[in-house]
Amino acid sequence: MDAKELKAKENQGHFELRQQAEEKLKEAPGDSEDLSGASPERMANLIHELQVHQIELEMQNDELRRIQGELEKTRDRYSHLYDFSPLGHFTLSENGILEEANLTLSSMLGLERSALIGKPFTRFVLREDQDIFFKHRQRLLETETPQSCEPRLIKINGHEFYARLDCMLVKNECDDLRQIRAAVSDITERKLAQEQRDKLVAELQKALSEVKTLQGFLPICSYCKNIRDDKGYWNQIESYIRDRSDAEFSHGICPECAKKLYPDMDLYEDAK
Repeated sequence: MDAKELKAKENQGHFELRQQAEEKLKEAPGDSEDLSGASPERMANLIHELQVHQIELEMQNDELRRIQGELEKTRDRYSHLYDFSPLGHFTLSENGILEEANLTLSSMLGLERSALIGKPFTRFVLREDQDIFFKHRQRLLETETPQSCEPRLIKINGHEFYARLDCMLVKNECDDLRQIRAAVSDITERKLAQEQRDKLVAELQKALSEVKTLQGFLPICSYCKNIRDDKGYWNQIESYIRDRSDAEFSHGICPECAKKLYPDMDLYEDAK
């Protein structure tokens, strides 16, 4: 629409408004003052009052425009904070349908925002974690207190990621409408670090349990000194200890054995 069309539309609006005002005046009670015979002084006072009233209306109009400008700035600031928040934000209907979503959530799921609206949110929840989100939503609707859960979400390309959902219930008292508002954060790195930590703890616990077996009763042969493991196999003592610890072995000969095995040699003197 060009400038001429805008101006014509504005003039048409003023004309329609004037017609409505004249109709209202005709419908007004018939006790309005007849000014046909009014004195010049009376007419001057009325003109003055009309001018003052016009200025008041203009001042009120300016104030309304100022307030409207402030509201637009606040709206734009809120829209910017909402859309470019580091967290994903969305609003669900009570039935779980996406009604609003910010650009961050759109980026997280790899889908245009317009394509998100009107879709059930469960479409983006991993099938194995559907029950997590279902129970979370039911608990939120029943208790009406903030709740959180950590399901895995699916991007449009099929990749999945761990997410934390912090949700709250909002109610419209006029029509008793209930909505769910949520903040979404990607916690994949934290989850992977936690899994790695749990794996390390499990390995340490396993190693500790194996070390503890060396502190218990060990079945050992009285002659060859081999040790029987928990599977019933006999192992050399060196192999048994080496497999269950970080110990390494070096070999030598003690003085007593040197004297018994080599009585004619002085090896045992060197072994002392």
